[in-house]
Amino acid sequence: MTDTMTYRVPGMTCGHCKAAVTQELEGVGGVAGIDVDLDAKLVTVRGEALDDAVLRAAIDEAGYEAE
Repeated sequence: MTDTMTYRVPGMTCGHCKAAVTQELEGVGGVAGIDVDLDAKLVTVRGEALDDAVLRAAIDEAGYEAE
């Protein structure tokens, strides 16, 4: 079963922000796909057995706060 989790990340404003968040999330086990909408400031993560705390930590590691 594929899980989908969406986070609001208000600090993302540019392509560098998108790349930093995407790169950190790609390193999380189980992540199969990541969609970043800079205009809406949303990050959607798809994958298997996703862990909310681990995903939030990855976004934090990229320098942003997930809401």
